[in-house]
Amino acid sequence: MYLNLQRIAACGISIGLQSVPFGYGGNMKFKQKPLEKQTIVLTGATSGIGLVTARMAAKKGARLVLIARNQTALSDLTDEINSNGGDARFAVVDVASEPDLRLAAGLAQEAYGGFDTWINNAGVSIYGNLEDVPTEDSRRLFETNFWGVVNGSLIAAKRLHEKGGTIINLGSTLSDRAIPLQGMYCASKHAVKGFTDALRMELEASKAPILLTLIKPAAIDTPYKQHAKNYLGVQPENPPPVYAPETVAETILFCAENPVRDIFVGGGGKALSAMGEKMPRLTDLVMENTMIDIQKTDEPQTGNPLEGLYSSHDDELNERGGYDGHVAESSLYTKASLHPVAAGAAVAVGLGALFAIGRGFKNFRDGNDTSH
Repeated sequence: MYLNLQRIAACGISIGLQSVPFGYGGNMKFKQKPLEKQTIVLTGATSGIGLVTARMAAKKGARLVLIARNQTALSDLTDEINSNGGDARFAVVDVASEPDLRLAAGLAQEAYGGFDTWINNAGVSIYGNLEDVPTEDSRRLFETNFWGVVNGSLIAAKRLHEKGGTIINLGSTLSDRAIPLQGMYCASKHAVKGFTDALRMELEASKAPILLTLIKPAAIDTPYKQHAKNYLGVQPENPPPVYAPETVAETILFCAENPVRDIFVGGGGKALSAMGEKMPRLTDLVMENTMIDIQKTDEPQTGNPLEGLYSSHDDELNERGGYDGHVAESSLYTKASLHPVAAGAAVAVGLGALFAIGRGFKNFRDGNDTSH
């Protein structure tokens, strides 16, 4: 498989330039403000990507309305930001509840006169074969991952029609390419992409002064696994390559200040998407032969006190998930994609990422994977 992937890379799959996100349509009369002049509403604010984004945005001077389900974590984070000279408020809300999320938007209006950027980040996963996952759990996942994005996007759009602003939705590499053992998560992220693309076209056609961005991260070292519901019988693991949550937070905040249609975070994610698009059957076979085992550890499944499909039990403000292997602290591919001068370099970086995926799969198959 390693040699096949090298050959794929040598064939020059279009990994870079087609995703360069600059200057997409929309009402270009609207100009995004610098972060220090913005009010940002952020869901899923108390762990992982959301937590890193909140702290990073506060340091850059943005006012924040933080949304999550865990009151203790929200209160602690808000106190932390305010004690360090920032300006934050919080609302304890489950994004699946449209009325409660609407009240949170009202908090932003009352405290700051509205908001400039709304970030739909809340999400959760389920590990297991689709036939083993109860329908109730799958529906609950969709309530958070899909309907939470729909609720937030439509509430934000209605409030931004007059003054203008930005909506940023967190999709995934799995918005483009499904993998086994997280099938319902993949389905929800496909749905997020479809909804986001449709809403973007409608907003552009109506000349609304609203920019809508879809961000598609690769595997990220967050408490994602700890919060997921697990039907594997063993502890789950992230498939490499794995990136730091800061790579996503930096991208989110870039998009809050610059018009970006959609962007991958991590060259490995773009490579996987490109493989799925250009050679879907080959990618199926790669996934079947590698992605099932690589998402499982040898550790038996035990009780997971932080599992958060239905409610949050994690009040520790954890940014990272403790991935044992190498965590890439930056993504050259994403940086190149976000800056026009360096965009051409994204092609080479993406091909390198594809090569790295092939090497990782070979190491795993040989039982010598150093990323675990």
